[in-house]
Amino acid sequence: MTDTSLRIAGILQSASHVIALTGAGMSTESGIPDFRSASGVWQKVDPMEVASLGVFMSDPARYWGFHRPRVDMLTGVEPNDGHRALAELERRGILAAVITQNIDRLHTKAGSREVIEVHGSLDRGVCLRCDARVSLDELLARADAAEDGVPRCTGCGFQMKSGVVMFGEPLPEDAIQAAYDHAMKADVVLVAGSSLAVTPVNQIPGMVVDRGGTLIILTESETPYDRLAAVRGHGRLGTELPAIVAALDAEG
Repeated sequence: MTDTSLRIAGILQSASHVIALTGAGMSTESGIPDFRSASGVWQKVDPMEVASLGVFMSDPARYWGFHRPRVDMLTGVEPNDGHRALAELERRGILAAVITQNIDRLHTKAGSREVIEVHGSLDRGVCLRCDARVSLDELLARADAAEDGVPRCTGCGFQMKSGVVMFGEPLPEDAIQAAYDHAMKADVVLVAGSSLAVTPVNQIPGMVVDRGGTLIILTESETPYDRLAAVRGHGRLGTELPAIVAALDAEG
């Protein structure tokens, strides 16, 4: 237990609507590589050439050649103590929602119930032509059955994608609206593992602060909102978030 965890616990205890905003740093301790850091995936490959709507439309085999190994890797990953701590905060009625930029489903796997996935999720496959939906298992089965590794819609024959939002593809409107609705109610936003570099999600801390709310940032990298944070921590989330739960227990 640290001074930081004690301060955060005190803030959470007096709050009425707490939201968490999580990014890639939330899942790196589960073994998932990040994409945007100095050593991230996008430093080695141009996302527009392998993970964009344009390449999906023009060369789906290239898109799936990049995407499939990452899907396979994520299916075997487990939540870490940070994920479980956020789920526990929700279980206690302290945390109202997790808004996540991650697509790995680890928050749900850890037990969080109100999870808003603003960049999509791996839990489904979708056809962009006729909007047919299938489970992830069915999507991968179709990919395995295809000579080029590209799953296709049985209704219209068009190539299918996972539920993950591609570069150049609109974010899910319902998820963004749900995130903004929570932001307009929140008196505390806890940022965990996000560099707050990607719009429009990075507007959420400002929305909360502008309404007089409190910003807490627990992220190893610097963020544009650091100066607005009431508490700023740089520790590992698998340690820092459980420490907040422990501090709440200590305070009774």
